[in-house]
Amino acid sequence: MTDRKVTAELADWIATLKHSDIPEEVRTEGVRTFVNWVGCAIGGADHPSVDVALNALSPFSGSPTSTILGRTEKLDAMHAALVNGISSHVLDYDDTHLKTIIHPAGPVASALLALAEMRPVSGQALLTALVAGVEVECRIGNAVYPDHYDRGWHITGTAGVFGAAAACAHMLGLDRQRTQWALSLAASQSSGLREMFGTMTKSFHPGSAAQNGLKAALLAEAGFDSSEQGIEAKRGWANVTSTKQDYNEILGNLGQHWEAALNSYKPYACGIVIHPAIDGCQQIREEIGDRVGDIEHVSLRTHPLVLELTSKTAPKTGLEGKFSVYHAAACALLRGDGAPTAFTDEVVNMPELVELRGRIEAKTDPDMHSASVHITVTFKDDSSLEKHVERAIGSIDRPLSNEQLETKFLDQAKLVVGSDVAAQALSQAWKIDGAQTPAPIARATVPQASRAAE
Repeated sequence: MTDRKVTAELADWIATLKHSDIPEEVRTEGVRTFVNWVGCAIGGADHPSVDVALNALSPFSGSPTSTILGRTEKLDAMHAALVNGISSHVLDYDDTHLKTIIHPAGPVASALLALAEMRPVSGQALLTALVAGVEVECRIGNAVYPDHYDRGWHITGTAGVFGAAAACAHMLGLDRQRTQWALSLAASQSSGLREMFGTMTKSFHPGSAAQNGLKAALLAEAGFDSSEQGIEAKRGWANVTSTKQDYNEILGNLGQHWEAALNSYKPYACGIVIHPAIDGCQQIREEIGDRVGDIEHVSLRTHPLVLELTSKTAPKTGLEGKFSVYHAAACALLRGDGAPTAFTDEVVNMPELVELRGRIEAKTDPDMHSASVHITVTFKDDSSLEKHVERAIGSIDRPLSNEQLETKFLDQAKLVVGSDVAAQALSQAWKIDGAQTPAPIARATVPQASRAAE
């Protein structure tokens, strides 16, 4: 319990935040967050999970106001938020707030862009709301992590709905009272279980968070009331879902310290805790060349969280492969690959990969940092090679440059919409802060044949 009115104070900050209140370096990171999200949403747009979701839900959509990025379909705003949230997360290639393992942009940006196509605003307004939503989402996650996550909640879904609600409330111009209601409505819709990792439902979590956060803001705008203490009350969200509640993580230095500036971007399309192993195995492959075929045994020494999350020894699908440190290490050694192409159903079942991952073991060491790995490769002639990765590429310590973000964007997007559309979408996404309206960004992601037919 706390004497502070956490929901009210947070709502007041959201409702009064201005673009000029956000430091330039935080706005810059907000643009990078948006660019990365657009690329991931396009990259995942042709995944079977998106096809299934569209086939199941399109008949129930209202007026088609909002674009499904990388596809020809348009849906109503709430269904578009859901589907874009799914597509942006399904490859596990999206952004990560490393302190909580939240993937911030999926819930927030998916809701905002869908809403912006229905109710036009400036790109600056969308970017301000995006930063606000990411900040709220990550601060709320900080308040309950790691207990909340350890209990089995998928924190991207559970905290993400607050980020989406806060962002949409800001973009709609809601006052403090209605923003409070939006946050409490979000609290009542917070969901997502780690049991679902390795299935389509994992990507449903950020999609549902986007849809529900948007719904919360629209209901609050219309006067649908809720508790004024949805976060901190005795039976509020934080006390119900976690034994840890540190409300200073939500309100401390709010507007001065920015969690939104700590976002990171994945170079590999899988669970973040596997990235050091991929990074190290790719370095080893570059060093040994043709000797990959002479590997007898590979030992990975990792933090216990790595095996808690990615211990699937015999994945059968691409989605399962994203949670197998054994598959990821084998693919990095044999193919030098950690991109979405490494995590397809076909690649996961390649005989040579299956054989190599059977020679990989992973041991836990609680003294290892969760972002580190020590790799020992033993060859058939009994010689060995060791590699230690303290922090993987893509981490806060070794962040992706803008050029690397662009390469990541284009490499995944061109496989879905072609090189010309991918390049046009990238160019538009970078201009979000100065855009008259975000709608052209969404339309720029649509395959050209569809646009020509309009």
